[in-house]
Parts: sequence; C-alpha cells; structure tokens
Amino acid sequence: MIKAGIKCFLFAIVFSLIFCLSSAVFAQGVDTVSSNPLAPQGFLEKLSPVFSSVIGEGWEEMQQKFIQTVLVMVLCYFLIFILVRISNRRVKNIKARHILRKNIIYIVNIFLILFIILIWIKNIGSITIFLGVASAGIALALQEVILSMAGWFLILIRRPFEVGDRIELGGVKGDVIDIRLFQTSLLEIGNWVDADQSTGRIVNVPNSFVFKRELYNYNRGFEFIWNEIPLLLTFESDWMRGKEIILTHAQKQAEGMENIVKNAIDRMAHHYMIYYQKFSPIVYVNIKDSGVELTLRYLTEAKRRRSTEDELCRLILEDFEKESKVNFAYPTYRIIKT
Repeated sequence: MIKAGIKCFLFAIVFSLIFCLSSAVFAQGVDTVSSNPLAPQGFLEKLSPVFSSVIGEGWEEMQQKFIQTVLVMVLCYFLIFILVRISNRRVKNIKARHILRKNIIYIVNIFLILFIILIWIKNIGSITIFLGVASAGIALALQEVILSMAGWFLILIRRPFEVGDRIELGGVKGDVIDIRLFQTSLLEIGNWVDADQSTGRIVNVPNSFVFKRELYNYNRGFEFIWNEIPLLLTFESDWMRGKEIILTHAQKQAEGMENIVKNAIDRMAHHYMIYYQKFSPIVYVNIKDSGVELTLRYLTEAKRRRSTEDELCRLILEDFEKESKVNFAYPTYRIIKT
C-alpha cells in the first residue's frame, strides 16, 4: 500500500515536470529552438499555440499548477490510506476486503486523474488537438503498456476471472491473488509440485495476455473438474471385486454432490451450450501389458483434487489389503531356462 502510494506520488511529480518543461519551451516561442538548423521550424510553430492554449503560459502559472497537483496527490493518497485502514478493520472476509481495497484505489485514482486534467488543461476545446498530436507517438512507444491497460479493462468488464479463481495461461497455473493496472499476480501451483499444490512462488503476468494467450479457468461457471485415478491389478486378480471396492468408496464420497453439480450445470447452460449426462463416479476397465487397469473417474472441486485423491487411495488400499485375490501389478521379468 505504501509502495503504491509512493509510486503514484512520483508519477504525479514527473507528470507535472513534463508539463512544466513543455510549457516553458513552447511559451517562450520557437525563436531559440528555431536557431538550430536541424529543427523542424514549421512543425514547432504549429505546436506552440496548441500547447499554450491547452496548459496556459507563464512560469508563475506553472508553479501554481505544480503546487496544486502535489497537494491533490497528497490529499488523495491520505484519503486512500484512511479508507483502506477502515476497510481492513471493518471487513472480516479476506476476499471481500481485498476487492474493496482495490475499488477504493481505482476510484480515488480516477478522480485524481480528473483533478490533474482540470488543473493543467486551460482550454478544453484544444484537448483533441493535443491528443491528436501526441497519440501516434505514445501508441508506438507504449504499445505493450497500452495493451496491458486494455487487458485490465477487459478483465474488469467481462470478468474472465477474479481474485481467488484458479487459472492457467501459457503453461502457468495458479490462484489469482491480485489484479492491478498492468499485471495480474498468481500464487503458482503445479510445476515441480504434484497434484496442483502450491509452489509458494508468486508469478506476475502482464494483463496483455488476455489478447494473446488461451485462458483456462477452473472456477468460473463450473467449479468442479473430472479427476482420474488409474490402478493396475494383476491378470490373476479378481478385477471385478477390485472394481466394486473402488466404486463403493467413490460413491460414498460423492454423496450429496450430485444435486450441487446439477444446479451448477443448469446455471452454465444459460450462458454456454454445455450438457453432462452422468455425474456419478464410474470405473473404466482396460487391458494393459502387465495387468488389468481400473481407472476411477469422479468429480471433485478444483482446489480439493489432491485431498480427495488421497482420501480415496487410503480407503481403497485398506480394503485391497483385506482381499487375498486382489493384488497390484508391477513390472516384472520372467527368465525361462531352455
């Protein structure tokens, strides 16, 4: 919070200095600049009245505007500080508190920009001329920055994800912990850690990715995912008994979830052409080189994938241990003497 305020304060100072220097050059006329034979005199002569009409003339006026800008910046930062302190004390829900903090910062900064424009712009009618002169160069020099800002607006309006969602983009998976003007921060999952567990690293991704890369959202609309657990039994095992044990435990874990899943599917059907026929767990049978493969397929919440898999594996192992005719297969070698 303090770092963000310092950055905003420094940005306002730099912004004000740029306007002051620009005004000083153009308000004094183009005589000094035009003495340089390499200077495009006609271009400067056309720009001089534009800058003068937009931001005014005179060093005294520049000093007043600079002081007003600094005061507005200080007041806005103080207002953000007070409102954030109040929200941190009053709002207990972590996600709601974070969203409220971000909205406070966004709204106050929007008003701050409007105040700075009103301070520096003298003739409103000349803004279009000024923007027309500056927009081409700014668009080329700050292409990636502008694209990131456009991505931020798209994220706020269309909401492909929000804070707390688990997403994957460009091979990076993680939980969204912050959405800022230029970048989105993720708490990384996966990578060298199995089963979508957190790595502890924070990944910062430019917001321009929403226009360039595919985005996978684990939570948006339908918060459940299909997970599979493959188990390989020997050919000599009673694979039907093994299938029965696996399916029994999966169905017990899925009790009460079917109605929740159906309601989520119905909500998604209002926005997407999506249709699921089966929600209950199922076990598929396949013949492999070294045994019979039983694959359990079941629905689980995206963030509970590892915990549900751990629980099911423990229960299945306990029951398999009690069955003498159900044995796991593993790679073996048979040496035959001739």
